[in-house]
Amino acid sequence: MLAGLPGLAFGFALVLARVSAACMMLPGIGEAELPATIRAGFAVALTALLLPVLQPILPAEPASVFASFAMVAAETATGLWLGWLARLVMLALPLAGQVAASMLGLANVLQPDPTLGPQTTALSRLLGVAAPVLVLASGLHALPLAALAGSYRLIPAGTLLPVAGTTAGVVAAVGDSFALGVRLAAPFIAAGIVWQIGLGLVSRLVPQLQVYFAAMPGQILGGLLLLGLLSSAMLAAWQAHVADSFRALPGL
Repeated sequence: MLAGLPGLAFGFALVLARVSAACMMLPGIGEAELPATIRAGFAVALTALLLPVLQPILPAEPASVFASFAMVAAETATGLWLGWLARLVMLALPLAGQVAASMLGLANVLQPDPTLGPQTTALSRLLGVAAPVLVLASGLHALPLAALAGSYRLIPAGTLLPVAGTTAGVVAAVGDSFALGVRLAAPFIAAGIVWQIGLGLVSRLVPQLQVYFAAMPGQILGGLLLLGLLSSAMLAAWQAHVADSFRALPGL
């Protein structure tokens, strides 16, 4: 029995490398606001659940230490790739909030945000917090976890990622996330353009009036009203797109 412990420990390390790397990025689980100890504990618990199922297909412990580290590094890269694919679609909502805040005149109200950078708008931060809440409340977080478990059928433990396929998948996910963010912010972009055109016309007709200074409260009030009217539809559209994207993850 003791003779099998090194192989069991190596298998646990392999599974933990992929699972922990994915848990750093997965929506709802890999949020920066979540304490690292909770994320680490979740990764260890998930590894303990998966190990008995995956043990028959795990590779044997290699003879050299270098080969062992190479396999663990390959598993870490696979986990990061899977988690990043799921994370990218989440960024569409705070991106839409960033664009909308710029059009609403709220771009000067900044908040620290670990997702988009050290400083972002308050609206983007609000939507960035709402995104994982919606994912967890709707149960969508289970889809990336299922994809993580099923990824061992596509990419066996210890093997390298196919560079061409993984790069194309990440590029497509980035473009899809950016396009979704712009579509969600489209009503605010259109309203902002119309508003700026109107202010320009008023400024030409009444040049002695400080149009932009006088119109700023109206711009903010109208933007908040538009946000209140469209927020439910915007969140519903984002959630539906997230569900479709999660169902298309490798491993499902």
